[in-house]
Amino acid sequence: MLHDGRHALVVDPGEAPPVLEALQHFNVQLTTILVTHHHADHTGGVAALRQATGAQVFGPAREIMPEPLTRLNGGDTLQTLGLTFKVMEVPGHTAGHIAYYGTPVDAAPLLFCGDTLFSGGCGRLFEGSPAQMLASLDALAALPDATRVCCAHEYTLSNLQFARAVDPDNEALARYTQLAQSLRDQQQPTVPSTLSVERQINPFLRTRQAALIRAAQGFDASAHDEVSIFAALRQWKNKFQ
Repeated sequence: MLHDGRHALVVDPGEAPPVLEALQHFNVQLTTILVTHHHADHTGGVAALRQATGAQVFGPAREIMPEPLTRLNGGDTLQTLGLTFKVMEVPGHTAGHIAYYGTPVDAAPLLFCGDTLFSGGCGRLFEGSPAQMLASLDALAALPDATRVCCAHEYTLSNLQFARAVDPDNEALARYTQLAQSLRDQQQPTVPSTLSVERQINPFLRTRQAALIRAAQGFDASAHDEVSIFAALRQWKNKFQ
């Protein structure tokens, strides 16, 4: 949730009660709901929040969503709370997944990327192809270094276990793992991360690096090009314990 002291926006509200509690705590009015994709853990609170607050809902153009809402395509812009967000199409996790990229004045950019990019990982490919997800991650990775990666789940420690398995000699990854573990030990979140960090430690943004190519081919010897290397790493993560 973002607020300016009077009004607020919330992204991917899977449940309404925590949002309503936060609105009361900060004494702000919810005006905007942004949704990245159709999964219930991202939309489950939309109807109740709309009914309780009258907030306007925005979401992807090509997915089944709780109506009514304003549907957005890649390249569209959205203005709310004095901020301008650019809509990016990032298919892979779902077929019509979108992300919101905003650049507050005098602050680091914000990326609401749903389940496309996580700290240390990426989303499962439920509807899209490996080629689509790789292209989506490439588009996100091209954003400025300081961009805050506001992903939708606190999956960081489990993601980093896999990252260390496939990229064991990565010193930046080792340091980041210690930091993330320390934060979680103190019941603090690891997110948002930043794109500069993710480009150093996230295996799914590093699939063209020699170490990651070797690791992927160790899992699947048939992996030979950019897409099949990425697909092998994603399949390995699916099976990883």
